[in-house]
Parts: sequence; structure tokens; C-alpha cells
Amino acid sequence: MIICVLVLFQGISENYANPKTCLFHVLFKAAALAFYILSALFVNNFVIIFVITVLLAALDFWVVKNVSGRILVGLRWWNEINDEGESVWKFECLDGESLARMNKKDSWLFWWTLYLTAAAWIILGIFSLIRLQADYLLVIGVCLSLSIANIVGFTKCNKDAKKNIQDWTTNALLSGSVRSHLQSAFGV
Repeated sequence: MIICVLVLFQGISENYANPKTCLFHVLFKAAALAFYILSALFVNNFVIIFVITVLLAALDFWVVKNVSGRILVGLRWWNEINDEGESVWKFECLDGESLARMNKKDSWLFWWTLYLTAAAWIILGIFSLIRLQADYLLVIGVCLSLSIANIVGFTKCNKDAKKNIQDWTTNALLSGSVRSHLQSAFGV
């Protein structure tokens, strides 16, 4: 088992700019899904399955939100409550030049695993409905909500980052073209 992980890690490290971050980004997602799926074979206690699966999903949520999102795609989000009691989304992203230098494979891995994990939880939810296991829907609901929270947060953050980059580019082009017109008009 350890040899398989090392071989996988060596393959990842050759292709990705941040192989350790990529490994942990995928590891916690896979651990939560694998434990949930395999626990039915070995554990017959719902409470243990619930606690460990939700703990692994919460670790995944935290790693994605606070570590891999920053390193792999240069984005960070959080939500605050303002003085009026309203929920306010806050976004942080690298500048345009730094975002352009981000590794495309790292970004691809980040986004695809984010969406595929949510899809996997939805499929598992459908299977729980078919088997009439309402208690396991609670586990899936918690894990799916954590996964969707990251999807929504990073998608909003990505849109905000693209808007900021477009605004910056537009302002830079306008200021550059206005400056060049003024310089040519005054012969400077």
C-alpha cells in the first residue's frame, strides 16, 4: 500500500507544480468517499460511519478552502456577517500576472476533483434513496453540503477574480491609450 502511494506520488510530482498539495487535495476527498463506501463492508455501526466520514469531509473542506485553493488556483474565499447581520462574501486572489503563471494541470486537478466529488456524493445519495437508507442520507447530506460550499465559494471567487482582471486590463489599456494619444497630440 505504501509503495503504491509512493509510486503515485512520484508520477504526480513529475507533472504538477505542487505535487504535495495535489496529493492532499485528492487524498482527503478519496478518504471520505472510500471510508463511506467501504465502511458498509466492515463496520455495522452508523455512528462510527457518520463521525469518521464527516470528519474526513470536514478535513477535506478545510484543506481545499484554506490550502489547496490558494496554492493550486490562487483563490481564497470566506463569508462574514456585517454589522447589519447580513452575510457578506469575501474573495481574495493573486494578481493577474501571478494567476497567469499558475500551473494548468494543478488548476485542472483542483476544479475537476471539486466537481467530481460532489457528483460522487449525489450518486451515493441516489443509491441510499433506492436502498431506503434514510439515516445514511444524513451523512451524504453533510458531506455534499461541505463540497457544494467549496464549489460555490470558489466559483464566485473565480468570477470575481476574472472581473477584477478584466477591469484592471481595461483600465491599463485605457490609461495607456489615453497617454499615447496625449503624447502624440502634444509631441512629447
